[in-house]
Amino acid sequence: MTTTEPTGSAPRRGRGRPGYDQAAILRAAVELFNRKGYDATSMGDLAKELGLTKPAIYHHVTSKEQLLSQALDDALDELTAAVTAATGDRAGQTAYERLREVVRRSVEVLVAHQPTVTLLLRVRGNSGVELAALERRRWLDDRLAALVADAVAEGALRDTVPPALVSRLLFGMVNSLVEWYSADGAYDPAMLADAITVIAFDGLAKHAA
Repeated sequence: MTTTEPTGSAPRRGRGRPGYDQAAILRAAVELFNRKGYDATSMGDLAKELGLTKPAIYHHVTSKEQLLSQALDDALDELTAAVTAATGDRAGQTAYERLREVVRRSVEVLVAHQPTVTLLLRVRGNSGVELAALERRRWLDDRLAALVADAVAEGALRDTVPPALVSRLLFGMVNSLVEWYSADGAYDPAMLADAITVIAFDGLAKHAA
């Protein structure tokens, strides 16, 4: 059975201008936030960038802050999942093995979400959304530090460096990729993940067989 719209009813809301769905608007917003800074970017700037009117953008999102929240979630969600999995009960895997795995996975997440991770690393807690993101980052640091401590307790890592410092240094190495990595460059994600994991855990010194 088919139905028709009642006479005089309001037209159904469309999906917006072709080519500019919510995902496309978010990508453009992240690029602008990274280029100009979040605080210095207005919805008018975003509308100009996309060649849309502000009402057309508000068809998809309610505010600039909503765009920031979605971007930071994009940067954090997969990393949070990776750290949660690594710090959970994983039968048959040592803490050291799980630590290596989560560092490697962190590289893969950053490469896949480089624009939003770049934005995440620039937030300073100037709004509720930013404070929530910083709190999530601290949680990740704490969980990774606990995993480092477990690996130390196993005897797999030296005990002369505080686990919290090791956590910061490991994430610092991974996060530094946002400053120079390019998908069009010489290093593919797998090579990059291998290199950082080897350097972080095995060092650069050549050891005799």
